[in-house]
Formats: sequence, C-alpha cells, structure tokens
Amino acid sequence: MIKREQLLLYAVTDRKWAVQQTLYEQVEQALLGGVTCVQLREKQMEQSAFLGEAIKMSKLCHAHGVPLIVNDNLKVALESGADGVHLGQGDGSVAMARERTGVDFIIGATAKTVEQARRAEAEGADYLGVGAVFGSPTKQNAIRITMETLRQICGAVAIPAVAIGGIGSKNMDALAGCGMAGVALVSAVFGAKDIQAAAIDLNQKARQLIRA
Repeated sequence: MIKREQLLLYAVTDRKWAVQQTLYEQVEQALLGGVTCVQLREKQMEQSAFLGEAIKMSKLCHAHGVPLIVNDNLKVALESGADGVHLGQGDGSVAMARERTGVDFIIGATAKTVEQARRAEAEGADYLGVGAVFGSPTKQNAIRITMETLRQICGAVAIPAVAIGGIGSKNMDALAGCGMAGVALVSAVFGAKDIQAAAIDLNQKARQLIRA
C-alpha cells in the first residue's frame, strides 16, 4: 500500500543524465530536495548489476523515509528490499505479481485507458501511472493521452494516479483539476543542473497543483 501523499513528486531515474554525478548522488540530491517516491528504471543493465544498484538505492531511499519502486523487474524488486514494482502494459499481469508479493508490497501499473485502469485496480494495483500527458524526451514513442482521458481515469478508480510524460515546471499547471495524486518526472529532476534546487521548486509547484 502506498499513501496518496507519497506520490506527490515521483522521480523516475534515467542513467543518461548521470554525467557529472553518479546516479546514486543524483538520487540523493533529489531526496534532499523533496521527492516523495523514487522509481529505479534500468532498461539495459544486467540482472546482477541491477540488483546491486537496487539494494543501494533501497537503503538510500529508506534513510530518507521515501519508498523505492523498481521498474518492470519484480525479481529485483523483491530481492533488493525495495518497497514495490511498477508494471507497464507489457510487463506481466498485476494479478500474478500480487499473488507472489502479498498485500503489503506496492504494485503500480501503467494505464492509458479507463479500461486498463479499472483492470489494474481489480487485479490489486496500489496506484496508476497515467500518460504520456505531454511529449516525453525520455520515451519518444510514448502514446500521448488527453487531459480529458487523464480526468476520466482518475475519476474511474479509487486508487491514486500519477501523471507522467514530459512534465516540468513550465507545463505542470496545465494538469490542474485532473484529479491525480502527483506527478512523475524524469528529466525535470535528473536533467537539472542543480537537482536539489529543482526538486525543491517542483515539490512546491506539485503541492500547489494538487490543491488546485
């Protein structure tokens, strides 16, 4: 189970931004700036290295009282001490993951339609990632959804949702009134010159957005 407020500022890692700092250092700066949840996304990393990275990130996030979610890989999520896993539409069923994990483990699911959202909720998802709401530099082939679809999804389920896809400080206000619990960001956090300062600013803007 994840608390709604833990989804306010959901940071998704992308190693391509780890140039001047290590990914660990970047995540630490993001945590100091006020991100409320971290998703570790490693699409290219070998399994054992991914596990080692997840173990380190889990300890770091827990030291700051923030949950760590592992993208796609349930095995790594369970073995690393992470708090949960996020499953895309092609990453296996939520129901099968729930059978393996029990009720306390966090399971997030991607939803682009009301039907997908309701199915994920019925199978035991704790939260939804909904998008892409804007053009995303991270996933350039991501299918866009409209603000109306975001509103419909948020209103169709009882579990909280985060909007994702190309969100930053300049366009976040456009999501006002859509009903999500928070925003999931990649480059707006990890592509910033000063990650901690960016996270502080984004946290404040996200709070204003959710209250709107």
